[in-house]
Parts: sequence; structure tokens; C-alpha cells
Amino acid sequence: MSQMLQQSSSCTATPHPPISTGTSSPLLATQYTVIAPDFPGFGFTEVPAARNYEYTFASLTSTLAAFLDALGITKFAVYMFDYGAPVLLRLALQRPDAITAIVSQNGNAYEEGLGPSWVPIRAFWASNRSEEREVVRKNVLTLETTKWKYTHGSRFPDAIEPESYTLDALLMQRPGNIEIQLALFKDYENNVKMYPQFQEYFRKS
Repeated sequence: MSQMLQQSSSCTATPHPPISTGTSSPLLATQYTVIAPDFPGFGFTEVPAARNYEYTFASLTSTLAAFLDALGITKFAVYMFDYGAPVLLRLALQRPDAITAIVSQNGNAYEEGLGPSWVPIRAFWASNRSEEREVVRKNVLTLETTKWKYTHGSRFPDAIEPESYTLDALLMQRPGNIEIQLALFKDYENNVKMYPQFQEYFRKS
């Protein structure tokens, strides 16, 4: 049976628990061996402070690569969304022959995909000042915004299980997690700089 690497907890700046993949994983498992790891700082994964882990997308990619190597996984399809997209696309650039297929759910690799909700984050990139950092903290990393990410654009928002975004918001309140999300928001600009490489990968793969 083919292997499917499915990110279990990689929504934009919200520490998804594994519950978020509860509906898709069983369906995929009928055709694939599904492996759904948490990224450091997401889900219920915690990294000891003594390791001084650097929360960047390059680090997340290196961690995922080490995870795959530890399991001896060399060929796999990927199911990616939001934060998982730049991580898995970085991995694809490093290991183009390893990935057999890509399923993307809201995985962005184009400037056009950064809509109005990214305006305060872009301002944070441009200045890196404490003022813009606080705007992101107070207006993006909230329960209201987390719920919006789940329900916006849905034809049936009331059908979305409230425990998904509620648990997300609670996990984000763990000690140090807000700072982790802010660090990743700041580093996301480095993903945008790589968009041309991701697009070239699409054209050639």
C-alpha cells in the first residue's frame, strides 16, 4: 500500500490538534498508509526549552525530514494545507524524487493567495517593530480569528464542529505558544521569497 504523509496540525498560526484530521484520515486510509505527524509547537507536541529549537519553516522542514529518515520513508504522497504547504514544498525541493503526488487543501504558493487578512502580517514583516507585532498578537491570534479561519467561505459554517477551533484556541494559550506563532508569522515572509522556486517545481514535476 502507498504511503500518504498528511500533516495533522498545521493550519495557519493555529496549533491544530489531531482532531482536525479526523474526517479525512479514515478516508485516505482505505488507499494509503496514513502518517500524520504534528509539527513542533502544534497539536500536543512540545519541545523542551533546553533544546533552544528555532521556530522557522526551515527548522520545521528539517524536523520533518529527520522524522521521515527515522522511519525509513523514501517515497510518499502528501496531503497539505496552510502552514504545511511551505514545509512540504520546501521538502519537495530537497527531495523531488520522494514525492509521488500532492493533494493541496488551501496550500498557497502564490502572492495572490495572501488576501486582506495578511495585511497586518505584511506590516509586521516590513517593520518588525513591537507595535506591528502587538497588532498581530491582539487581532490574529485570537479565538474569534481562529473560528473565522475554520468557517470563512463555508456554505455550512454551523456544521463545523466547534471543538476544532475551540481546542485550537486553548492550545495556543499554552505557555510560550503565542511567541512560537509570532516567530512563524515573521518567518513566513521567507516562504513568500521561495514562491518562484515552488512554482518552478510545479511546472517541472
